[in-house]
Amino acid sequence: QVQLVESGGGLVQAGGSLRLSCAASGRTFSSSAMGWFRQAPGKEREFVAAIRWRSGSTYYADSVKGRFTISGDNTKNTVYLQMNSLKSEDTAVYYCAAGNTIVLLTVPSRYDYWGQGTQVTVSS
Repeated sequence: QVQLVESGGGLVQAGGSLRLSCAASGRTFSSSAMGWFRQAPGKEREFVAAIRWRSGSTYYADSVKGRFTISGDNTKNTVYLQMNSLKSEDTAVYYCAAGNTIVLLTVPSRYDYWGQGTQVTVSS
């Protein structure tokens, strides 16, 4: 059974920073890409960032480009999301996802595994 466990969420003031972590476990787990999504109350889940392991290519939503950085270690099945210059509109539950897709990384249905989510609250 594959599990993704996020950590690092919390309450931060606008302009502050947080670093989210996601660790995947499972005897046969492997993935081609991992990503972060977020969901605010009353809104659909939206893409935040993704990384393709083989190429190291990273992708970002326009709303976080220049402020967030995704990184990770494929050998450890771990991915991080460094979030700087946080804004109140970044408030949401952040989810880690993993899958064997290398295309359409912005689409939630392309991922096979999901974490339980971690709350990020940015106060203005």
